Amino acid sequence: MRRYELNSPQAAARIVALTMLADGAIGQRELDVLQRFRAAAQLGLHDADLRAVLIALCEDLLVGANPSWAGAHSIDALSIARLLDEVDDADLRERVLALSLAVAEADETVSDGEAFVLTRAVEQWGLQARMFQLPSDRLAA
Repeated sequence: MRRYELNSPQAAARIVALTMLADGAIGQRELDVLQRFRAAAQLGLHDADLRAVLIALCEDLLVGANPSWAGAHSIDALSIARLLDEVDDADLRERVLALSLAVAEADETVSDGEAFVLTRAVEQWGLQARMFQLPSDRLAA
């Protein structure tokens, strides 16, 4: 798995992308949510850059130790922890979590894989209390 600079837009975007892929597929509703909340801009990217991060993540997952992608559970705990470690800025963590949650809820069902990614982020980042306090205006940047 490639490494990104600490708190870089790409590192943050990859976590949102992982949430999108966590159920094994990307749905149109998830893409619509990214557009509606201007996710790329909120993360400091252009739309094309966000797509590039998503493609890079797919490539990394396909060439990784388990090339048969079956959702987020296919990634080992250490790899997810490393991805999450690349974002340590508190405000950026909250923005990533809010966008990831919006993506997960886009189809009105949070899959096990999506819940797995969200739970890992909340636990590793110590955002258990904040999970239920994230203001909806966090997405309206």
